[in-house]
Amino acid sequence: MRGKLHARGAKKRADYILYYKPNIPIAVIEAKDNNHTPSAGIQQALGYANTLDIPFVFSSNGDAFYFHDRTKTFSDIETELSISSFPRPEQLWQKYKAYKGLTIESEFVVTQDYFSDCSERSPRYYQQIAINRTIEAVVRNNGSNRYLLVMATGTGKTYTAFQIIYRLWKSGLKKRILFLADRTALIDQTVRGDFRHFKEAMTIIKHKHIDTAYNIYLSLYQGLSDNNNNDAYKQFSPEFFDLVIVDECHRGSAREDSKWREILEYFKAATHIGMTATPKETKKISSTEYFGDPLYTYSLKQGIDDGFLAPYKVIKITPDIDAEGWRPPKGFSDKYGNLVEDRIYNRTDFDKNLVIEERRKVVAAKITEFLKGSGRFSKTIVFCVDIEHAEGMRRELANANADLVSANPKYVMQITGDNDEGKRHLDAFINPTEPYPVVATTSKLMTTGIDAQTCKLIVLDSNIGSMTEFKQIIGRGTRINEDFGKHYFTIMDFRNVTALFADKEFDGDPVRIKDVSEDEDISEVEDETDEKTLIDEQTGDEIIFPEPEKPDISIDNNDGGVKRRKVIVNGVEVTIGNERVQYMGADGKIITESLRDYTKKSILTTYASLDVFLRSWKQADKKRVIVEELQQQGVLFSELNDEIGSVFDPFDLICHVAYEQKPLTRKDRADKVKKRDYFTKYGELARKVIDALLDKYADDGLLDLENPAIITLDPIKRLGTAAEIIKAFGGMTAYDAAIHSLTDELYRTA
Repeated sequence: MRGKLHARGAKKRADYILYYKPNIPIAVIEAKDNNHTPSAGIQQALGYANTLDIPFVFSSNGDAFYFHDRTKTFSDIETELSISSFPRPEQLWQKYKAYKGLTIESEFVVTQDYFSDCSERSPRYYQQIAINRTIEAVVRNNGSNRYLLVMATGTGKTYTAFQIIYRLWKSGLKKRILFLADRTALIDQTVRGDFRHFKEAMTIIKHKHIDTAYNIYLSLYQGLSDNNNNDAYKQFSPEFFDLVIVDECHRGSAREDSKWREILEYFKAATHIGMTATPKETKKISSTEYFGDPLYTYSLKQGIDDGFLAPYKVIKITPDIDAEGWRPPKGFSDKYGNLVEDRIYNRTDFDKNLVIEERRKVVAAKITEFLKGSGRFSKTIVFCVDIEHAEGMRRELANANADLVSANPKYVMQITGDNDEGKRHLDAFINPTEPYPVVATTSKLMTTGIDAQTCKLIVLDSNIGSMTEFKQIIGRGTRINEDFGKHYFTIMDFRNVTALFADKEFDGDPVRIKDVSEDEDISEVEDETDEKTLIDEQTGDEIIFPEPEKPDISIDNNDGGVKRRKVIVNGVEVTIGNERVQYMGADGKIITESLRDYTKKSILTTYASLDVFLRSWKQADKKRVIVEELQQQGVLFSELNDEIGSVFDPFDLICHVAYEQKPLTRKDRADKVKKRDYFTKYGELARKVIDALLDKYADDGLLDLENPAIITLDPIKRLGTAAEIIKAFGGMTAYDAAIHSLTDELYRTA
């Protein structure tokens, strides 16, 4: 289904894909009729082959084949073949093995089938590429046993890991596997999700006593080691595991001097596979230095273009004091009567050093205003500066939504590391079938590892400087859930954090910069330390050292200096200085110019003048084709309807925005056709149908009018059965002609 806020690219579908086995696509064929040359489809086929990671590419017109061999790099890359000389499966397979560097011994592993439970679920194309590349790399073992997969949040990293483990395990190449994570939620979701199929072969390491009778082990880092040298992992021999999967490997394991890295070094004889949406590359930390460059990357932009991830829009809201700064009047006291230091406070101070209660009320009011307009039970995550801020925002949002909170106090909840009640409801928040909680305020706990399938609103009210953290937060909204109507999401930004979308690192792999000379300045490093977590030995649950929760407690500067206190003030007038809605363009980047200017530029790229557009519109057999082409180029018709008016159809929006023509409403166009009595040549039933179609157009627009199924809908279906209506026009061909004439009449005044 097409997302509301971003026009995805046209679906691509190769004519034929040949598989050597169900998990190994080996060739793609593009078929044309014999009015074309055999090579006419080769460029199209090469595009499919590149996307699908397929080495052998064919085009055919039915009389001959044209063969592009991507495994060759010097001569005879392309040749023409007769129909009878198309390569046999075994010929292509032998070429494939040579190209991939596979031996006879490794063939059994590479051809091992996927796990299937008759649910009809099978790997998506990008998951298939990630799985196959990883397995092929493992069996080749060209001097390295560390590999990295980078896949955007919401694209199924856990399912991909499951299929990798399953195929390596079932083939017998890897017999004992360790899946490592650093948060309880990640382990719990994994066990209940895809890994459940391992059944009795799987166990979770929770206690000091370890049973070595299993094949698949899941564990938190903290369950294997802690800072008191209780290293449970040493109960295993260093050679016990032959495969270690590291989930979210950008975190603790990326740090060379971390306790967690010790575990990986201990099991260094095993193959290590790191998985993350956000590889970390700073001057002190490097994911790729340890795991190597990614075997495969599937980005957020690609996931949205393919329709697997939800598109988004951005609402940037700037309180006036954020834009201008705030300086206390002379002699101004805080809430407790203490003089406030005389200086200019800005966005980086608010809620970290200085709490302005009115600012929090304004933020809560804007969030509530949005939810009232879009759906008050839309799951929402509010990211705050720290735990105290999350607590304060819960209070302000509860007051702003007193009607719903009085009905159920779980409407707004604080879900942070120190709040046991909130953490108990985390599963309910991410469960699509649970109505409460609806709004969650948090600081760090929900930035990653939370599968919030129905989250429709992400609120940024924290100063986020880390690209890694920003990507993870945005990932909380990117999942699609068709069953619950989640096709897109909104980002509400109070801190200009979404400026990071413009960073060249946002949708690509960061460049490795850790290898620097000793005399380089490395003081400016991301302030993103490992979380202070331990495991309760009796329950196996995660213990989180909370941030201070009282508003007037000390704040550690992390510099060994004097600790400061948060200053809390009220009586400060705060207003919204600026509010702007931004959308994703066809290139996956945020549109920074006005929606009208962007739309005009997009339309004029295809239709340079009004005459050119009108000629194309009139000649188009189906008007929806033009609309869909413009959508694919980034024209956001639904958003234009919101800005200009929902009573106009795409034709009038195009003419008005791009060519400065006065738009007519759909009702105006329908009424003009009715007054011309153009359809008096038809019988009574046909005329009634046409009148009903015009009313339907006035209400719902052009695209429904061109859909033949419209005669089965109200109010048209009340006039007769589909067969009776078609007969009234003289048959299907005559009905189609009447609809074509009707659309011509609708736009004749243009």
